[in-house]
Amino acid sequence: MKISQLMLFGVFFIGISSIEAQEKTSLTLDEAVKMAWEKSNEVTLANTKVNTKKHELTAVKNNQYPDLKVSGQYQRLTKASIDMPNQDKSASLASPDRAMLGMANLSLPIFAGFKIQSSIDAYDNLYEAETANAAKTKEDVALRVITYYTALYKAQKTLDVLNENQKSAKQRVTDFIELEKNGIIPRNDLLKAQLLVSKTQLSIDEATNNLNNINFYLTTLLKLAPETKLQVNEDDFFNLKTNNAPTSDAIALESRKDLEAVRLQQKASEASIRVAKAGYYPSISLLGGYTAFDLKDIITVKYAMNFGLGLSYDLSGILKNSAHVKEAESRALEVKNTEAIMTDRIKVEVQKSIEDYDLAINQSVVYNEALQQAAENYRLVKDKFDNGLADTNDLVEADVEQLSAKINTAVSKAAIIQKYYELLSVSGQLSQSFNLSKI
Repeated sequence: MKISQLMLFGVFFIGISSIEAQEKTSLTLDEAVKMAWEKSNEVTLANTKVNTKKHELTAVKNNQYPDLKVSGQYQRLTKASIDMPNQDKSASLASPDRAMLGMANLSLPIFAGFKIQSSIDAYDNLYEAETANAAKTKEDVALRVITYYTALYKAQKTLDVLNENQKSAKQRVTDFIELEKNGIIPRNDLLKAQLLVSKTQLSIDEATNNLNNINFYLTTLLKLAPETKLQVNEDDFFNLKTNNAPTSDAIALESRKDLEAVRLQQKASEASIRVAKAGYYPSISLLGGYTAFDLKDIITVKYAMNFGLGLSYDLSGILKNSAHVKEAESRALEVKNTEAIMTDRIKVEVQKSIEDYDLAINQSVVYNEALQQAAENYRLVKDKFDNGLADTNDLVEADVEQLSAKINTAVSKAAIIQKYYELLSVSGQLSQSFNLSKI
């Protein structure tokens, strides 16, 4: 394999980057996730939507309580001419100059075709569904943090390996300069060693640019100052217990918050059908009222109370309401189909995550073996080179292979952790891996 191909393989295989040595802010993965939950715009929006649904539910519940309306009037009158035919013509009546009227009306719904309770059931399920959606949003944000965090770790470890390799490459150039001066090696060998230094430097520069982007993405998500340089905590990768990883989709089908939200929406849609069918029934209310009236010097009415039942029946709605019922039934069918589609998708996601997690574990084992093999190969080639039995191409190629093996080994543990958290995410268990009580 050519040197350039090996270098590209070592750098682009992991897709990471790094930053120049400077003071950094240490941040554990647990701290990063909880910081995102507290400050993320997505989480804030999700919580706001939950509050909105809660207020909507409260407004619907208020419909089951009585309506009490109070009104009053006070009027100034001009000189009124009052004619009372049945009274004696000699009778004289005063001319009132003011009138007062006060009324209080009470209406309590008794029966509305089960519309009120069905509406409460629908909005209660919508509120619970929005709560589940908010929990799913938190898991999505946590997974984004984990992805950036592991990428940051990979980048920093890779930069350490590249810098270490660059030091030995530069030292080789220094040694080759002396050998070339003494005519021990041809100038072409020196140029090959110098070319390796240049290519390694290009890899470092490109990795630095990529890592700056990753660092910026993470600091933006965590609402930190853009100039903040983060340093990951290696204990998050080497002390995490991953032996409880899910092995089937059973947990996911019970725990996934997005699937739970769809199921709750299905219940809400069923309640909406009952709301639509309420149009086939009459509405009955308990009515009560109180009236007080005073026409100065003419008539005064007090304690005029009334009570009874009110009936309302929209007869034309019996024919028109069928369209609303069919619409509600169709929406319920849409949600049911959505649940079936999501269930199949979750099964695929879980199976893929299980395979990816197992692959990461197996690759880590192979990378560790490859590192030992590459180190031994470099030692043997170096001995042959020192004894004139191998040329510079063999030495440089062995060095590049060892570099690639070091990089892969350094980041393989982080890859396992990332795939583990991805498996927890598709299984609906990611939030539980962090202590929610501390949020």
